[in-house]
Amino acid sequence: MAQSDNYIIHMDKLAMPKAFSTHHAWYLSTLSSLLDNVPTSNDNNLNIVSSKLIYTYTNAMNGFTANLSPQEFEALKTSPGYVSSTPDFPTKLDTTHSPEFLGLNPNTGAWPAAKFGEDVIVGLVDTGVWPESESFNDEGMPDKLPTKWHGNCESSIKCNKKLIGAQFFNKGFLFQKSKLAKIVNSTRDTEGHGTHTSSTAVGRQVDNASFFGNANGSAKGVASRARLAIYKVVWNENAYPSDVIAAIDTAISDGVDILSLSLGFNNFSLFHDPVAIASFAAMDRGIFVSTSAGNSGPIRGSLHNGIPWVINVAAGTLDREIRASLTLGNGVKLLGLSTYLTGNFLEYQVPIVFMGPCNNSTELAKAHNKIVVCEDMGGNLSNLEFNIKAANVLASVFISSVTDISIYNDPDLVGIIINPRYGEILKAYIKSDSNAKANMSFKITTLGIKPSPKVDVYSSRGPSNNCPFVLKPDITAPGTSILAAWPQNLPVAYSGFQSLYSNFNFLSGTSMACPHVSGVATLLKGAHPDWSPATIRSAIMTTSDIFDNSKEPVKDIGNGDSPASPLAMGAGHINPNKALDPGLVYDVGSQDYVNLLCAMNFTQQQITTITRSSIFNCSKPSLDLNYPSFIALFRDNGSSNESIVTWDFFRTVTNVGEGQTIYTVSVTPIKGFNVSIFPNKLVFKETNEKLSYKLRIEGPKRESFGYVTWTDVKHVVRSPIVVTNPLSSQ
Repeated sequence: MAQSDNYIIHMDKLAMPKAFSTHHAWYLSTLSSLLDNVPTSNDNNLNIVSSKLIYTYTNAMNGFTANLSPQEFEALKTSPGYVSSTPDFPTKLDTTHSPEFLGLNPNTGAWPAAKFGEDVIVGLVDTGVWPESESFNDEGMPDKLPTKWHGNCESSIKCNKKLIGAQFFNKGFLFQKSKLAKIVNSTRDTEGHGTHTSSTAVGRQVDNASFFGNANGSAKGVASRARLAIYKVVWNENAYPSDVIAAIDTAISDGVDILSLSLGFNNFSLFHDPVAIASFAAMDRGIFVSTSAGNSGPIRGSLHNGIPWVINVAAGTLDREIRASLTLGNGVKLLGLSTYLTGNFLEYQVPIVFMGPCNNSTELAKAHNKIVVCEDMGGNLSNLEFNIKAANVLASVFISSVTDISIYNDPDLVGIIINPRYGEILKAYIKSDSNAKANMSFKITTLGIKPSPKVDVYSSRGPSNNCPFVLKPDITAPGTSILAAWPQNLPVAYSGFQSLYSNFNFLSGTSMACPHVSGVATLLKGAHPDWSPATIRSAIMTTSDIFDNSKEPVKDIGNGDSPASPLAMGAGHINPNKALDPGLVYDVGSQDYVNLLCAMNFTQQQITTITRSSIFNCSKPSLDLNYPSFIALFRDNGSSNESIVTWDFFRTVTNVGEGQTIYTVSVTPIKGFNVSIFPNKLVFKETNEKLSYKLRIEGPKRESFGYVTWTDVKHVVRSPIVVTNPLSSQ
């Protein structure tokens, strides 16, 4: 007999037949009807139903929790009034939810293998830290600090066994802003960004965390037992190259293992980019560097930190949404998004009207006692919000394709954002009923959203401006509506003239995606202390997921939900447990990066600027870096776009799996292109053995992408292939 599980069932209370006096009675009847349809050997249905119904909810939500077999659960989905359901797992939730979404499990996989990142030191270059946050509590941490640690904690910050370092760097900032600056010389976070990113990467578990009741549960970083060192370089939202380089320089000498930088500089060549320069030295010392791609998407070529020796992180969505519901007078319920925090809307129904783009202030003023429906015509909800608040209407519904509501965090705005498909249903209802009415309910945390992840619209896209010969971004990680620690003295929102405070806050951006990858790299370093930065990056990239939770290709919101190109998501969406055992890796050393710079016609002075050394030479220049991805660039040389062009790539892979194994290759069909691999089989005799292969692409001068995959009996090692033209600046 199939095992039963507990499910939380959301029901539409307006669908309850009038024959029932209470919702409890309706739910009992619903469950009883399931047993009539699902065979059972027990005739005492009433006792069975009573034992299956665990909770009835009337305040927090409308619905119940019940213990159901798979057959009963499937039958329930067809019952009148059924809205949705959530499995009642006992480990629900990480408030950030991303560790769970990434498949991390305390009993198996990357977490226990790495001891949750124990004694790996993560350096964060950001806005500082709020040390009093429970996310940086050191209870249960090992007393003895790693012997390689040589950092310190400046006087205004009380460090502990978790937060082991805190330093600030503002000399460059003060030089530029000395007449305007009003800052305190402290690593303390006055902006919130650094507290948020650091707790995402390595925060300790905090129970009973939530955002005004939303996403209530337990907050935990990706590598919760790692040590943390903070390097503050951002002041009043400004960061200067000199301060960034000084911070990374100090972090290297302090002994960090991982560096996380959720910041970047636009339009800098590699030899001028402070992140590129300082991170080369870090990489050369064995430090893994994780960077954010930027938030200028979906524009092509908009990413920063397109640096060959770091990992560049794009941002995707989670399978969790903070929802609200709009129930129409005809009983139809439409789910949407909302950040309304400060109260509950009227339970009884009120008139609802459609007012197009809501740009007529006179007409809006007449609707002050109604729910006003506005259509977002230009992708700018800020204008709609302003008009609605100025008119002081009762409530609002915005029809928009926006999915990231964290940037519209107005807790006083009684409103819901619904997608255009639901918008058509709503408009049709209002048009058909001259007495149209509706009501709203809020604070509905929903998990298991499908499809997810998606690459979000704001995430910056490749190819890289400063090094187009290496495919960027490298990887996608959760970045949208991430809930993590926040300074207790910084407001998260404003209700009228009142500031609202929370120990946790929702933020979105590649800044939030980057520390997820930093945390995963921390786990891999903990499990494999001898792995180089390039090996860790390769393991993360080649084991990533290109399919979402509906088993379809990951989609790109910024491209009409089409399958995401590697120029948007890199190799795929990060999968920590698979990265623990990648099978094959593409390793790269410092001289290999120099060979690339030489082939890009960098001068010796420019190369020395990056490498800080003249020991590297240009005897073997090559644009073909031994990287876990492929990008074939075509240029306009006057030939037809349909003329056949050939590109050759050479790669060497290292077997980090079982000693004796055989890998065979496959290539996803790329329409119009012929991709050949020689040899098509790699026979390894021992661990750490290196073998090489050649990849040839033949096809027309037009953009396309696909994947080359090496597999043995246990491993799948996948690399993206992109054919594209370089940016116009190249």
